[in-house]
This record gives sequence, structure tokens and C-alpha cells, in this order.
Amino acid sequence: MNLPNKISMFRVLLVPVLVVFYYLYVELNNDLFAYFLAPIFIVASLTDFLDGYIARSRNLVTVFGKFIDPLADKLIVMAALIILNALGHIPIWVTIVILSREFIVTGIRLVAVGDGKVIAASNLGKYKTASTMVGLIIMLLFPLASVFTTIGLYIVYLGTVLTIVSGVDYFVKNKEIIMKSI
Repeated sequence: MNLPNKISMFRVLLVPVLVVFYYLYVELNNDLFAYFLAPIFIVASLTDFLDGYIARSRNLVTVFGKFIDPLADKLIVMAALIILNALGHIPIWVTIVILSREFIVTGIRLVAVGDGKVIAASNLGKYKTASTMVGLIIMLLFPLASVFTTIGLYIVYLGTVLTIVSGVDYFVKNKEIIMKSI
């Protein structure tokens, strides 16, 4: 396994760590644990940039990397969305829209793999991920300050719009693969 793939796997392993700190915050009713959520999510977000940069700059792009990198992104973002939803900071409909798009895109990717094709993430998808991650980071950085929660939420709303647009774009660009499998 090359370095970028190891970094992506590390990001996957950060998901349960994030969840454990959320439960410590909620179950122990200790605000200190809330302030661990953002650093964990930030490290995960930075590794997303790092693994892609290393893979492209060193020509270490692999089929596994094209699979694990977006999967790791989805897992960490889903965990943060669900945590912020449980805390009442993000409306459930936002979480459902974003998660639905992720499942649909993953399904299309699985159909493509069955055809021997690998579909890499689009630029729209990357913008969607970046804006959603920035909004989530702001919300996680200041979990007890409502003004930052509001700012973060508006950025997540932007990410939600990009989620819908990129999902439609993804579907349109890959409709041949979808229609072929029906």
C-alpha cells in the first residue's frame, strides 16, 4: 500500500475517534470533549488534501486510491453531519440530502466498477466536499458559540446546493453506465 492510500486509511480510522469524542462530550456532559471534535475533523480534512497531492505529484494514483479517498471523505463528513445533527446544529433535511447524494454516487461508481471503469471525483464534487468541510469545521471549532454555528450552517447550505448540482452533473455524465445496467 502506497503512502497516499495509507493516509486515506488513516482518515477512515479517524471516524470512530471522532464518534468516541462526541459520545464522551454528550455522555459525560463535559464541554471539554466538544473541543476535540474540530481538531480531529481538521486533521481528517487536511489528510484529504495531502493524500491527493502526494498521489498526483508522485504519480502514485491507484485504482484503490480512487476508491478509498472518496469513501474516506464520505465517512468523515457523514460522521460530522450526524454528530452536528444530533446536537441540533444542522437540520435533518441537510443531512439526508447530502447522505442521499453520497449513496447514489457510490452506487453509480459500483455499477461502473462492474463494467471495469473507475469514475474519479469531479471538480464540482471537490467543491462540494470543500465547502461542506469548511462549514463543518467552523461549526465544530466553536460548538458552543451560536454565531459561528450560524455562519458554518450557511456554508454547509452552500455545500448542500453544490451537493445537488454535482449529483445531477454526476448522473448526467454517467447516464450511459446507469442505463446500460438497467
